[in-house]
Amino acid sequence: MRIVEYDNGLVCSYGSGSPIDLSPIDSAITVGSYDGVHKGHRQIIARMAAIARLRHLTSVVVTFEPHPRRVLKGPVSGPLGLLTTLEEKIDLLAEENIDLLFVIRFTPDFASRTSDDFIRNVLVKLLGAKIIIIGYDHAFGRDRSGSQRTLEQLGIELGFDVKVVEEVLIGQKHFSSTRIRRLLEAGKIDEANEFLGSSYMVSGSVVDGEKRGRDIGFPTVNLRLSDSDKLLPRSGVYHTQTVIDGTLYNAMMNVGVRPTVSSEGIKTVEANILGYRGDLYGASLRFKLLRFIREERKFSSLEELKIQLEKDKKTVELYC
Repeated sequence: MRIVEYDNGLVCSYGSGSPIDLSPIDSAITVGSYDGVHKGHRQIIARMAAIARLRHLTSVVVTFEPHPRRVLKGPVSGPLGLLTTLEEKIDLLAEENIDLLFVIRFTPDFASRTSDDFIRNVLVKLLGAKIIIIGYDHAFGRDRSGSQRTLEQLGIELGFDVKVVEEVLIGQKHFSSTRIRRLLEAGKIDEANEFLGSSYMVSGSVVDGEKRGRDIGFPTVNLRLSDSDKLLPRSGVYHTQTVIDGTLYNAMMNVGVRPTVSSEGIKTVEANILGYRGDLYGASLRFKLLRFIREERKFSSLEELKIQLEKDKKTVELYC
């Protein structure tokens, strides 16, 4: 999968900022934020990729960074609760057998563009759209004015087809990124992962901590999130997995305010990686959340906390 960025009218190679000329292509395109790359998203992308192969077109996913809500939300404070960082999204999309990921740098100027302008000058003129595949509830452009009807009308004029993918149901349940967020906030990891089609991820860099876990035999890595708008699930202890130097490790992750050892009330992420011995400071790690073990609670002493952690470890090992 090739990745390029579109920023203020320039096409650049991803991550370099170096402008490039995008070779003329005839393409099948789908457009969206695709936060979470959940099963509904994947059905749209799979349909687009299949049509592209059948018609000998380049398969293209157009997405946005930062998430449009970050630009459009105005002065409202607090994290957005994103299901995926850009890097997590890229890795998930790389599994979908597409040719090109087109990342649009979403700015107030870009947000002001009309859907007509976006379709004509980006999707058709720049990306050579011959077919555009959208979800059943898709809308885009300034004030979300672009719709299936807009696309179909312009398709007649500009020479592209429009296909609509109907809603995906799981067990006759309607779902969306919003529903997945609510499941994560409730600690329902199994159900959230079912809708996602993969394990929910938490990514970040390892930073120095207070080393209290080391004192009771459970050393932890303290994680600084790679995106402050990333959604953290319900506070508690989770069974997770991470890969370090090509080796898969199981881990106990605590998400919460650590009431036994801290009174600051700041939500943090730390993990005890089972069987790992080594220095990970500065390393970038990604944890996949597999199941909720228990709620976070305050213990009367570090010794009582240690006893509970031993029980948590045995619970995790039952699933290993």
